[in-house]
Amino acid sequence: MKLLLDMNLSPEFVGLLAVHRVNAVHWSTIGSPTAEDWEILRWAKDHDYVVVTFDLDFGTILAATGFHTPSVIQIRNLNSHPDVLCPLLVMVLKRFDRELANGALIVLDKTKDRIRLLPLTKQN
Repeated sequence: MKLLLDMNLSPEFVGLLAVHRVNAVHWSTIGSPTAEDWEILRWAKDHDYVVVTFDLDFGTILAATGFHTPSVIQIRNLNSHPDVLCPLLVMVLKRFDRELANGALIVLDKTKDRIRLLPLTKQN
């Protein structure tokens, strides 16, 4: 699984995730730092990456487009320091590996993880 880290996440995550054998790239090494969310999402879809972000707009775009991929992990209400967040992210990647491979929106917060399978519809 390959992760695309949104601009709102520290580039430090790339190295920390590599320690856990997670392949990750930061958007700043791929495209413009001022790229629109739909552009980042489209790139992730075209290149088979899972988007990791603090931004809620990705879920909105997935709902509006009906995309089956890419998967998105939205981080909510957590300490954003890479040393604190990285282990939680790795745990979610392991726990939801199959769902992320098939298309999912996962919300990671301090109380629980929530998952919705893609495409986002009223039924799921």
